[in-house]
Amino acid sequence: KLHSDLDKGVGTVKYTLSGDGAGTVFTIDETTGDIHAIRSLDREEKPFYTLRAQAVDVDTKKPLEPESEFIIKVQDINDNEPKFLDGPYVASVPEMSPVGAYVLQVKATDADDPTYGNSARVVYSILQGQPYFSIDPKTGVIRTALPNMDREVKEQYQVLIQAKDMGGQLGGLAGTTTVNITLTDVNDNPPRFPKSIFHLKVPETSHVGSAIGRIRAVDPDFGKNAAIEYNIVPGDGGNLFEITTDENTQEGVIKLRKPLDFETKKAYTFKVEASNLHLDHRFHSVGPFKDTATVKINVLDMDEPPVFSKPAYTMEVYEDTPVGTIIGAVTAQDLDAGSSSVRYVIDWKNDGNSYFTIDATEGTIATNELLDRESTAQYNFSIIASKVSNPLLTSKVNVIINVLDVNEFPPEISVPYETSVCENAKPGQVIQTITAVDKDLSPAGQRFSFRLSPEASNKPNFTVHDYRNNTAGIETRRHGYSRRQQDLHLLPVVIEDSSYPVQSSTNTMTIRVCRCDADGTILSCNVEAIFLPVGLSTGALIAILLCIVILLVIVVLYVALRRQKKKDTLMTSKEDIRDNVIHYDDEGGGEEDTQAFDIGALRNPKVIEDNKIRRDIKPDTLRFPRQRPPAEDNTDIRDFINQRLHENDVDPAAPPYDSLATYAYEGNGSVAESLSSIDSLTTEADQDYDYLSDWGPRFKILADMFGEEESYNPDKVT
Repeated sequence: KLHSDLDKGVGTVKYTLSGDGAGTVFTIDETTGDIHAIRSLDREEKPFYTLRAQAVDVDTKKPLEPESEFIIKVQDINDNEPKFLDGPYVASVPEMSPVGAYVLQVKATDADDPTYGNSARVVYSILQGQPYFSIDPKTGVIRTALPNMDREVKEQYQVLIQAKDMGGQLGGLAGTTTVNITLTDVNDNPPRFPKSIFHLKVPETSHVGSAIGRIRAVDPDFGKNAAIEYNIVPGDGGNLFEITTDENTQEGVIKLRKPLDFETKKAYTFKVEASNLHLDHRFHSVGPFKDTATVKINVLDMDEPPVFSKPAYTMEVYEDTPVGTIIGAVTAQDLDAGSSSVRYVIDWKNDGNSYFTIDATEGTIATNELLDRESTAQYNFSIIASKVSNPLLTSKVNVIINVLDVNEFPPEISVPYETSVCENAKPGQVIQTITAVDKDLSPAGQRFSFRLSPEASNKPNFTVHDYRNNTAGIETRRHGYSRRQQDLHLLPVVIEDSSYPVQSSTNTMTIRVCRCDADGTILSCNVEAIFLPVGLSTGALIAILLCIVILLVIVVLYVALRRQKKKDTLMTSKEDIRDNVIHYDDEGGGEEDTQAFDIGALRNPKVIEDNKIRRDIKPDTLRFPRQRPPAEDNTDIRDFINQRLHENDVDPAAPPYDSLATYAYEGNGSVAESLSSIDSLTTEADQDYDYLSDWGPRFKILADMFGEEESYNPDKVT
């Protein structure tokens, strides 16, 4: 209730209300100032409200007093029960846990005011789940209440928990939740075989490594605590079998380690032990965590194929052995009770079946063709044995036949057959090391010997040095080799083996002479490199040589043609003075004359007609010989000179100088000075040729000829 001191009760004062919930939750009487709640209040929804009130004048609407603020608190009552906000709960605890083992803590929440009364004081209790579990009434901690709870007996428990306010007193509100508790497994149980003896029947034809039976031990534990390991206890026949654990079913799988044979042994007995892999030391006092059972295996008799006496056969035979020679035999037996005979055949699917045959009854193997070790050194094939009573039952064995060698091939030089030697090689220098190969299968300790062939022993160029370790060296025997004289050398080498009978062969090695540097490094071994620059290809060298040959042919043809023309134009008559000119011009100029004029044009006038172009070369300087008095009546020479002078005057191709000066020039340094009579002032009759005898042996023939002409025919000019 609100009241102002200015309110006289005459209705001149009006009260107003504002703030939280004004008009919705609370209302005020404008005349009396009474405040009323117009709906239910919930403390848990809003514990207090802040309001403002004011008194105003009804007529002027002006505040009579300042606005005042006040708080309305909602008083709590026990109208909310406790609630488990995290429920329902799931928990677990190991089986066989002691009393009081912690399981889980639960918590309930009460929305009432914990500071006012006991409305929010909660107490916990178990409505369902006793006597296995207990709960602390204040903390809500759940613990085990019984010892040795066994998971194998009961695994799941459902516990109903109650939380009550008002401290659990009568009239308090309560809430409940469910806790599902699971007992987890521990290894508290050993494996146990359901029976003490297991009987198995196994055919004797079972393959090694195959599973022949299963046994199982039972362990009520779960997961890894139920993992079982099986072992065969050493005993009768235990070494023929092995046992492993199937991880999915925890069964013991018995497998065969060795073949079974009904005729040898019909039954086996051994013990199998089953034990846990993961032990819990807390339960060792319970007893040994393993169990033992007996396994009896009965071998069943089966119709089996023949069995060979060996897993494989190896035989040897010499090459070129006559066809039909027996080289060995295979043996197979039927080990069944009713023994049957055996037949043998070669497996025709493999190579080598045409080289050998086998006796179908005895199993003997013989050659069917001549064998050559160099062609095939080893034969590998299979032989099939089958029972006559049941041909479908077969067995197979592998046969290896090694062909032994007979020394029939001579040894040969292994590559290379060609080597080289430097032009600057020194005596005793090793230019190549050679080895030998033999197509025959060389026995242990096979030795080869090397030597020069007899026809090469007398040649000093190279020699063979046998190192007596199946190798030899080619050595030089002289200082240097010339490629120009001989660029290839052939060296025959004789090689012998040490087998019986001894085989030998002569192998020719080609030794090429090469150009090398000072260190012995080969620079060039080509033949054309002797004559031509390095760098030209073979095609270019051939083209150059071909051009040279063509030029030589042209020159030879030209020279031959010129000689033929000269022979046709030479005059053989003794009356022709030009014949003498040709013969006596053999002396030419003097010994120092190197620029003599070619007087071939004087020999035959026809030469000028055939070749109008003159080839004369004007001398640099004209040296005139010693002048003699000219002959007075030398008419023949005068006529000849006049004729040649006229020909040169009318010849347009002639040079601008006169040939007369050239012909009068006999050369410098000649003892005879000039032989021409052109410049002579004397006549034939005045000529004295005795002085020719003083010129020496070179002019002896000329002196004799002129001496004869002077005696017998002085009118004849020579």
